Amino acid sequence: MTTRISFQQANKGYMDGLLKTAGYLKQSTIDAALLELLHYRVSQINGCAYCPDMAHKDATAHGETAGRLYGLAAWREFPWYSEKERAALAYAEAITRAEEIDDALYAGLQQFFSVAEIADLALYVSMTNLWNRLNKTFRTEAGTYQPGAYKTAS
Repeated sequence: MTTRISFQQANKGYMDGLLKTAGYLKQSTIDAALLELLHYRVSQINGCAYCPDMAHKDATAHGETAGRLYGLAAWREFPWYSEKERAALAYAEAITRAEEIDDALYAGLQQFFSVAEIADLALYVSMTNLWNRLNKTFRTEAGTYQPGAYKTAS
């Protein structure tokens, strides 16, 4: 697949808000390893090729195990994920699939996250969905990402 549009070809200022939001999220109190799991899972659901490659490489660089990464598509069936991770994964899937966030799902989040962190999770998942859609539309070439490449971008 050939890239249709590179982000460098977009108008000046295109990336400003996206990178500012990414910078804000990097300062979140939510564990970076958990955010990588969410990035990976949301990207799997959306069928984005570039983003799971990036999430896999970054998660591995953070010490994530191969088993937990390959089991992520069926996380409910594997014992490898904590209750906190399960609550966040269920929330991420519901947001990605535009499902209602029911009271039981929200109560599960409240066991592990503050209100501000739940808001940050919603923003993180929503931004991942946005990046997935942009990368799919632009046909960003998968397999080229190097771990940590965007650490200084935001």
